[in-house]
Amino acid sequence: MKVNGTSETLNGPLSVAGLVESRGLNPARVAVELNGNIVPRAERATTMLKDSDTVEIVSFVQGG
Repeated sequence: MKVNGTSETLNGPLSVAGLVESRGLNPARVAVELNGNIVPRAERATTMLKDSDTVEIVSFVQGG
């Protein structure tokens, strides 16, 4: 699996929500793209990742 351009190995079943949580990110402040498609927040817990997936996680940062 690739996450933000870096190859990673899955060590068992992992959902999109689990991936976000494992990185210590606030789920309300990130967008997750899986294989070119945005994963809606409501579907993150039930969307399971595979070794062949490409994931991009983008954090929203407040600026001024």
